[in-house]
Amino acid sequence: MAAARQAGVQRQTRETDVQVVLRLDGHGACSSDTGVGFFDHMLAAFSRTALCDLEVRCRGDLHVEPHHSIEDVGIVLGQAIREALGDRAGVRRYGSALLPMDDALVRVALDLSGRPYLLFCVDLPLQVLGGFSTDLAQEFWRAVTANAGWTLHVDLLRSASAHHALEAVWKACGLALRAAVEIEPRITGPLSTKGVLG
Repeated sequence: MAAARQAGVQRQTRETDVQVVLRLDGHGACSSDTGVGFFDHMLAAFSRTALCDLEVRCRGDLHVEPHHSIEDVGIVLGQAIREALGDRAGVRRYGSALLPMDDALVRVALDLSGRPYLLFCVDLPLQVLGGFSTDLAQEFWRAVTANAGWTLHVDLLRSASAHHALEAVWKACGLALRAAVEIEPRITGPLSTKGVLG
């Protein structure tokens, strides 16, 4: 039986205390308590579409603003993804999604390359949704990308609602991750002509 692809990571600073438990081969169960309601909703959407089980606990300096909490959850989630994947042997490596949500349409392409790169083309007006400022979406995905060691391209193609746009982003990233981490029996070692990813 293959080893369980899971990780538990904790990070504590003077600004936040974050704990993440991730099981890549789950069923989409999510328990998230960050103190930012909309952000918890986004993490649940990501977990469900990725079919990964996710537990997130964050105690942060919300009296300042949610920025530190959201960025630090991204850091720890990225570290958990990287740890759970190990050497990425046998995984498909690439994943993509074109996801509609009512008025919103989002395109995501993901490569578990080992080389962090984010292109985030999501143009939204600055507004606050359930304690979550729309400009923090890019901060979160930048932190995930840098710590997971993947290449991520996100394009918001159209939207009339910031809520729908951001939820479509999180769901599309979940779908792309689900595809990228899938095991392909014909792949031996990492899917790379170099023999390694990174």
